[in-house]
Amino acid sequence: MEGNANETEKLRYSDAELAEFEALILEKLETARKDLELLNENVAGGKNSANDSAPTFKILEEGSAVLSKEENSQLAMRQYKYIQNLENALIRIKNKTYGICRVTGKLIPKERLRAVPHATLSVEAKLNQKKK
Repeated sequence: MEGNANETEKLRYSDAELAEFEALILEKLETARKDLELLNENVAGGKNSANDSAPTFKILEEGSAVLSKEENSQLAMRQYKYIQNLENALIRIKNKTYGICRVTGKLIPKERLRAVPHATLSVEAKLNQKKK
């Protein structure tokens, strides 16, 4: 029972734990920025064009290109939001508030933070949010 009491008394992650999360976030941030760059290149215009195709295929290819650009644009927006969330998590690390649920004030389990490093809600708070 004493081990459990120590866990509930812990109000924040240690500096060493925060450094571990910071390294994880920086790694994910680097990958996310590369992915966003690729998506933006695709949205800006790929090398493939329907201009040199036979006229009957041109309409189909243009429709497909527009759909693909829209999908890439949506993916790029999601990726941009993900990057912003990761950057905000870095700010919380610097403020030593990282890993604290914004609803319950309890520590978010490390397993959740490793899976979703930008999480601001514990699973408990997230489930309660969905019920409302």
